[in-house]
Amino acid sequence: MKLLDPIVANTPQIAALRRDLHAHPELCFEEIRTADLVAAKLTEWGIPIHRGLGTTGVVGIVKAGTSSRALALRADMDALPMQEFNTFAHTSQHPGKMHACGHDGHTAMLLGAAQYLAQHRNFDGTVYLVFQPAEEGGGGAREMIKDGLFEQFPVEAVFGMHNWPGMRAGTFAASPGPVMASSNEFKIVITGKGGHAAMPHNAIDPVVVACQMVQGFQTIISRNKKPIDAGVISVTMIHTGEATNVIPDHCEIQGTVRTFTIEVLDMIEQRMRDLARHTSAAFGTTCAFEFVRNYPPTINAPKEAEFARKVMASIVGEENVLVQEPTMGAEDFAYMLQAKPGCYSFIANGDGAHRDMGHGGGPCMLHNPSYDFNDELLPLGATYWVRLAEQWLAPQP
Repeated sequence: MKLLDPIVANTPQIAALRRDLHAHPELCFEEIRTADLVAAKLTEWGIPIHRGLGTTGVVGIVKAGTSSRALALRADMDALPMQEFNTFAHTSQHPGKMHACGHDGHTAMLLGAAQYLAQHRNFDGTVYLVFQPAEEGGGGAREMIKDGLFEQFPVEAVFGMHNWPGMRAGTFAASPGPVMASSNEFKIVITGKGGHAAMPHNAIDPVVVACQMVQGFQTIISRNKKPIDAGVISVTMIHTGEATNVIPDHCEIQGTVRTFTIEVLDMIEQRMRDLARHTSAAFGTTCAFEFVRNYPPTINAPKEAEFARKVMASIVGEENVLVQEPTMGAEDFAYMLQAKPGCYSFIANGDGAHRDMGHGGGPCMLHNPSYDFNDELLPLGATYWVRLAEQWLAPQP
């Protein structure tokens, strides 16, 4: 493994920053302390900053040479609204808030790279360091773009990275094409006619209609979608009724839809809408159908994905750069990849052995109350960011 010696030497300081961030988690669009810390460190290292995009976003600007070329490196800053189970010294000090997805580590890795880039500047062009708020459901990437991110800081490409538990530490994964799914929500309210459970002929039962709809939705996946196209419809909530002897007058269904392409998503939404409307009508009920598109699929550009893999191989060897298995989880870096070519890669977080026993009994998986970022990744992730920037912006002959 070819790590940069100055980054390795600074790892204890970067790890202390990471643990400070972990102890003070902030939710989406509330990352005031986090943004202040990021801005203070960038300023301390002589890096000009711009604040306020996407409410609490911070952009650091590192220039070298005379080239007008530029790229962006992105890290997310927000935490999750969940209670932490860990008991170590840097556990969350804010009840109901936790860095359970490793955004504290993502921010720290990019800070480690920022310090090195500012001190050495072995490239020709501009590196924009994008510290983004509100990835966890707030669409912070979308909001930064709306506020003019790529107009104010034009780039050729944008790169992001997420830690990935379960992968062996010391490995990366990057691949072209879809790597994370779109995330979408639906809500259906079926209205019938309530009545006595002993006299169902006097009522119009919305529960029966809901059951038909849920079953019907699965035929969209099995009979309307090409078998080689990925798509998931998950009904996760059915709310109805107040008493065992009363047929309710309405029933509410909610859930999510995930796909790797917009075309499949379009088809699923339309078929769900049609099936809900016609099923409801067939049973004499009415229904209100809502479908909300949250994050689009995260799709890596071929050129940028191959470039990222080569940089990774130069650090850890080709055998430690894995194929990136697509996941049905969603990521708002997708908005940046819709605006600019780029690559969203995974850096292995290990199997959880970095945690001392007793600091939470659960697995060290993402969005788990016993999760903690593996600080052994800090010098590796920071080295990757630096080498990516240096090789992308290598001086041209």
